[in-house]
Amino acid sequence: MVFQAGAENGFIGPKVAPGPLEAFSSAAGRHPPSIRLKKVVDYWRTDYNWTDRQVYFNQFPQYKTNIQGLDIHYLHVKPKNPGNKKVLPLLIIHGWPGSVREFYEIIPILTTAAKDRDFVFEVIAPHIPGYGFSQAASKPGLGANQIAVIMRNLMFRLGFKQFYCQGGDFGAIILQSLTVLYPENVLGYHTNMASIMTPLSYIKYILGSFCPSWLVKPEHQDRVFPLWDKFVYRIRETGYLHLQATKPDTIGVGATDSPAGLAAYILEKFVLGTNRNYLEKDAADLLQEKYSYASLVDNLMVYWITGSATTSFRLYAESFNRNQLAHGVLRNPLKVPTAIARFEYDFYVADGIISELFPNNLQLSDLEGGHFAAFERPETFANDLISAVQKFEEYNAKNPKK
Repeated sequence: MVFQAGAENGFIGPKVAPGPLEAFSSAAGRHPPSIRLKKVVDYWRTDYNWTDRQVYFNQFPQYKTNIQGLDIHYLHVKPKNPGNKKVLPLLIIHGWPGSVREFYEIIPILTTAAKDRDFVFEVIAPHIPGYGFSQAASKPGLGANQIAVIMRNLMFRLGFKQFYCQGGDFGAIILQSLTVLYPENVLGYHTNMASIMTPLSYIKYILGSFCPSWLVKPEHQDRVFPLWDKFVYRIRETGYLHLQATKPDTIGVGATDSPAGLAAYILEKFVLGTNRNYLEKDAADLLQEKYSYASLVDNLMVYWITGSATTSFRLYAESFNRNQLAHGVLRNPLKVPTAIARFEYDFYVADGIISELFPNNLQLSDLEGGHFAAFERPETFANDLISAVQKFEEYNAKNPKK
């Protein structure tokens, strides 16, 4: 059925947290989150026009369909004038704390025919179950592996037995699982967050700390080493992951009940994900160089009007538990052509371990930007994806799937 985003105009309360301690930046979350939260909330409450933004949200065709008992919301954007270009189906999935809003700037690039390529994309961008306008599960057990099956069935529902995939953050985990489980359906997989967490990879990282050039190019060694410093940083900045994987409903109360609470929790991740150096500075103006207040609040509104903060947190608890991890899906190598985009301030996978799970990787790009690459640098992101699919098409022409 046809779907349009909408909600009544709501009151965004003016209460925010106290000011920061003297001489403290945003480090350790003591200044939540060093982006002048009150200024953002004031903008949300007084200047953000949801009526106008609904027009923006609804510029692309979007629908809901029931897959395995859940109503799944998705954008489905077809090229307007493909001419004689080949139309390629692309399944692209967001992560947390993002939404399909991240893709609004890249969709026109992907769905517009260009002279320098013989294909154009038909984009399918669903909300993950429990995120935004997609229905959440009412029973436990819906983790990344199960959502991968739902997404495959969504593509089948739309008539695509084979398709290309792109994923970052949790979208990468879901689509890497889909690619492992159903390689016959995936023509190629492009990711900006490759997940390689095997016992051998850990051993290689330890050995690489003694001889970094064995594992990483000299110009990128500071992204991996010193290993202990990177480990401490990762532990310090993944507190949210531990909370969401163990107590999602507890922290969900504040994010669901308070707009300021939701803004503080989510926007801190945008600070960290965009540039980790922002943590040591006042990121108010720095973050605005990358995103407008309107775009940031757009993403917040997806969570706020749907009340989906808690259900989005639950995906961590449902995916990172003993039963789910015992499946070992993400420890299996991918059998399809792949491409990895390594953005400067995102999770970095070392050259020397890529072949473990990505043995047929056709493109490895090192690009400027952060974790929310499609949102922050849409042209760079889209061009890298297009370049990868060109390589996938050439590979598939020589190695057609049976």
